[in-house]
Amino acid sequence: MQFLTSLVLAAFVGYAGAWYMGFIEGNFALLLLLASVVTGIYWLAERFVFLPRRQQAVARLQAETARRRAELSKMGIDKVDTDIQEASDKLLMQPWWLDWTAGLFPVIVVVFILRSFLFEPFKIPSGSMIPTLQIGDLILVNKFHYGIRLPVANIKITQGSPVQRGDVMVFRFPPKPTVDYIKRVVGVPGDEVAYLNKKLTINGKELPIQALPDFFDDSTMRYFKHRSETLGAKPHENIQDDERPAFVPGADQFAGRENCNYTVEGVTCKVPAGHYFMMGDNRDNSLDSRYWGFVPDANIVGKAFFVWMNFGNLKRIGAFD
Repeated sequence: MQFLTSLVLAAFVGYAGAWYMGFIEGNFALLLLLASVVTGIYWLAERFVFLPRRQQAVARLQAETARRRAELSKMGIDKVDTDIQEASDKLLMQPWWLDWTAGLFPVIVVVFILRSFLFEPFKIPSGSMIPTLQIGDLILVNKFHYGIRLPVANIKITQGSPVQRGDVMVFRFPPKPTVDYIKRVVGVPGDEVAYLNKKLTINGKELPIQALPDFFDDSTMRYFKHRSETLGAKPHENIQDDERPAFVPGADQFAGRENCNYTVEGVTCKVPAGHYFMMGDNRDNSLDSRYWGFVPDANIVGKAFFVWMNFGNLKRIGAFD
């Protein structure tokens, strides 16, 4: 078992190392699932096989000691140096290969359940959602808001709440589903979304906006046009770069592109059934649905709702819309 366990642990370390070095595309959900299954098997084996064997060994030691004491007592020898507590403790002690498998199972399975069905942490790597989310924000994503999904397979098993315009959502990037993206939901199935001359309209209605003082972006050391925009139930802030053109350069040949019309003024798209149109709050510095298309419902990860840490700015901690 020691040799087999060494191979199993080496396989996990090798996978994580290859992922870290960029040799393979890692899947943390799959890794966590496999770790839960493997350590769970060891935990069951420890509970029902290995621990009873060690307990039986201790019982045999105690019985043998009691028998020896009884024989010596018959011979008139009552004082015998037969303290077996240390030996019993050693017999009951988990070997290293169980300590590193069965011993870790409770922690791993709790993390797996929390991450798969309740809340998952993410780190914001880019400025596409400025000013709502800053680079370095550590956020929490509600995994059950839109319905619980099976880990790895991402199959929806409960209905949950419908996706609403204005939600900040984490999803699997359609061109590369192993990568998670975060954007704001702009269009839901059936909507006609138009972003022309840097003005957003939904189903022919221009969204109400309110001008705000210019926003200074620390990551680029520049000022941007700052606005409050009402999309859905609550207003949110976004920024625009007057130096960027209105048209969308280099849009991909994505599935459903026939639903979109690109002009020098921007883009107009009809959102197909079961899909969503996403945009970043940093409107002119966001790689979003304007470039790579619609997000299918199957790619949804969850609703982002809380910044739990930003080591560079503790004032960032808190809920957001």
